[in-house]
Formats: sequence, C-alpha cells, structure tokens
Amino acid sequence: MGELMEFKRPDGKTCPGYLAGEGDAPGVVLIQEWWGLNEQMKGLAERLAKEGFRALVPDLYRGKIAKDGDEANHMMGELNFIDAAEQDVQGAVSFLKEKPSKVGVAGFCMGGALTLISAVRVQGMDAGVCFYGIPPAAVADPKTIKIPLQCHFATQDDWCTPAAVDALEADFKAGNVNYELFRYDAQHAFMNEKRPEVYAEECAAQAWDRTLAFLKRAIF
Repeated sequence: MGELMEFKRPDGKTCPGYLAGEGDAPGVVLIQEWWGLNEQMKGLAERLAKEGFRALVPDLYRGKIAKDGDEANHMMGELNFIDAAEQDVQGAVSFLKEKPSKVGVAGFCMGGALTLISAVRVQGMDAGVCFYGIPPAAVADPKTIKIPLQCHFATQDDWCTPAAVDALEADFKAGNVNYELFRYDAQHAFMNEKRPEVYAEECAAQAWDRTLAFLKRAIF
C-alpha cells in the first residue's frame, strides 16, 4: 500500500502527496481530477504500482476534497495552474528523479490540462498521458511540446468538445509533436469508476491498456 508523504518544491516549500511503489522503478506523477486527492486517485496510484511503476499523486488542494461539482469547480477556480505545474508537479518529478529512472506525468480532467501545461513547463518530464483536459494556449502552447505524448478524449464531452480536440490535434501536427490521440464513444470522466453515471468500463479498460503500453515504451 502507498503512503502519505511530503516532497520539496523548487521554491523550498513542501507539497503533500500520496506515493505508491518501491525501488528504482520508473516514476509516474499522477495529477488529480478537480475533486482532489481522493480514494479514486489513490487507487490509480496503486494500480500503477502493481504494474511496476512508482506513482506519486501531488495533493494540489492540500488535504481538501470536494463534496460536489459546485465545490470542485470553486476549488479548481482558485488553483494557480502555473504554480501547480512549475512547483508541485516539478517537485514531484524531481523527487521521483532522485532515483535513476525516467518519469512520466499523467492526469485526468483538470489534471489532463495540467499534464499538457507540465509538458511545456516542467523540466525532466520524459512522457505525458493526458485524459480529457485542454489548457488555454496562452498558458501552454501545445505546438512546443517536445516529449512523447498520449491523449484520451471522449466524444460526448461538453468541455473538451470534439471541435476543441480537433484544434488541439492540429496544433500537435503543426508543431510536429510525437503524439498518439484516441477518442472514445463515452462521456467526460469515463475513466472514473467511482462515478457510475459517466464510467464506461470497456472504454476505460482500453484506455488503461493503451496507457500502460505507452508508459512501458516511453519510460521503462
């Protein structure tokens, strides 16, 4: 089982997190959905640990977990995304890099957007996996991403709409980004088994298998 811990940010402050996995295994920084560091995110870290990775989930909300969508939206709105990427995610990547291994970053929803921001702004990141999240281009220009990237999007998503995903893919192509992009006949957050109203078991299983295969190619 994983454990709660703290790691240092580049600015010298600390960030809490949940760490699963041991040894010198390749590292994966998992970035939370807008709910916070909840049991679902801890479970994903445990699943990665069983596959031979060390997984670290930074607690971007510092112990707070949203109870409903309104609270989650409020908490996400108060988050400084640049600070989260350049300090919390950077600190997590650097912590995992203390042992000689490559490190990937994977995130969901809000965490998916932060994964793309991190792919532009975080040093030492070797690969990224984005689940249904797109940041504003002013924060992180997708055309400038230099690491291998895999993306997963739902066709029934009113945030990351098919048109928005098309525009993102056009940016990838314009920047000659090394990427894979998959679309699923599902709703936003289809990977979250704790939300039966949107969870799509077959799509989630396929996306997970693709993620594992990609990470094992990119950072093992």
